Amino acid sequence: MRPWSRELWRLGLLAGIGALAGWTFSAPGLGLAAGLALCLLHHLRQLHALHTWLTHNPHAEPPAASGLWGELFDRLYRYQKGQRLTQSRLRSTLKRIQESSEAMHDSVVMLDRHGDLEWWNSAATRMLGLEAAHDRGQHVTNLIRDPRFVDYFHARDYREPLTLPSPIDERLILQFQITLYGDDERLLMARDITRLHRLEEMRRDFVANVSHELRTPLTVLTGYLETYHDLVEGLPPRLVRGLTRMQEQTTRMQNLVNDLLLLSRLEIDQGGDDHAPLAMDTLLESVRRDAEALSAGRQRITVEVEETRRLIGSEQEIRSAISNLAFNAVRYTAEGCRVTLRWRPHPQGACLEVEDDGDGIDPVHLPRLTERFYRVDKGRSAASGGTGLGLAIVKHVLLRHDARLEIDSRPGHGALFRCVYPAARLAAPASAAPASPRGSLDPAP
Repeated sequence: MRPWSRELWRLGLLAGIGALAGWTFSAPGLGLAAGLALCLLHHLRQLHALHTWLTHNPHAEPPAASGLWGELFDRLYRYQKGQRLTQSRLRSTLKRIQESSEAMHDSVVMLDRHGDLEWWNSAATRMLGLEAAHDRGQHVTNLIRDPRFVDYFHARDYREPLTLPSPIDERLILQFQITLYGDDERLLMARDITRLHRLEEMRRDFVANVSHELRTPLTVLTGYLETYHDLVEGLPPRLVRGLTRMQEQTTRMQNLVNDLLLLSRLEIDQGGDDHAPLAMDTLLESVRRDAEALSAGRQRITVEVEETRRLIGSEQEIRSAISNLAFNAVRYTAEGCRVTLRWRPHPQGACLEVEDDGDGIDPVHLPRLTERFYRVDKGRSAASGGTGLGLAIVKHVLLRHDARLEIDSRPGHGALFRCVYPAARLAAPASAAPASPRGSLDPAP
């Protein structure tokens, strides 16, 4: 407040001197006006100096002034100096970011809130064919026109990456990932996974070929073992036990080969040709009978249908997924437990659940359950006759039906496997048949 006090005293002094001088000439009002005019002239002179400084040489030191104007010049100069320092730091940071992005082998593309290209590194030029002279300001979907990328971009669900061929070289396989930041802006990254893609294709081909080649000798071996098993009368008990063990292991190998072939087909084949609306009550009842045959009365298996809409999909694949979940529940729960197959509504569409009240699974194992050959208890899984591929098959079946698998389990509280299907995968109940009953379809005792 001290500068303002000085300015007020200066204004009062000039007004008083002017009025006193005018009073000596019998014109105090004219003298007062002259004093105020001198004050106004002073401020106009300082405004002119400020304008000249900011317009012609803002980086130089401010004009010399005293009082309120001097403090104003000093504050503006310090603020301007701080802004120049901040801008310098921002330019340095931006330069380091651009230099680090240029050093990356992955493509980095910055998009504004509308999806227009703002900046990209040299890897994006090499992988995506972007050119600064023509493409800056273009919408990204004008340059990457694959319908799968367009759908991925507009869906705004960027939790999972998208794998596509490069728009300039189909031999180059890229993995696209979009991240939202700032004011609805996007950062697009593309990684060259051509080598990994080829290795994965080689792995799939190898597994499919080996599994296919193993089927013939296993079929021959199974046939001879079944023939010898019919002739066990009169053989020594040790030889009978050996033949029985060989037959069990051959059957296990056949199941493993069949699961490997099914998994390879799910990975390679696009599918979709045999999709049709499925009556889930009938399908679940059929799976329940198969699970009861495996259980041999050790567990109580029930079906609950709370959703009347039908599921659009491949009956063979959906049955395989449900059967794997149901058979796992039968294999890994104790005698007297209850296993429930349930088809019910879900906020996102509908869901298929397989729930048991067994021992449950430690949450530490849940993220890896769908990996091939992963076993929570290796000894127990081998004794139960499982191949370790059941949940991997379930995962791939659900991916082919735009669904996802959710697992909820804790030790001592059983396990719940939930397959969530989107509303687009549902069809209205069949008009010719009555709606499936709501509630429990428990088998007759």
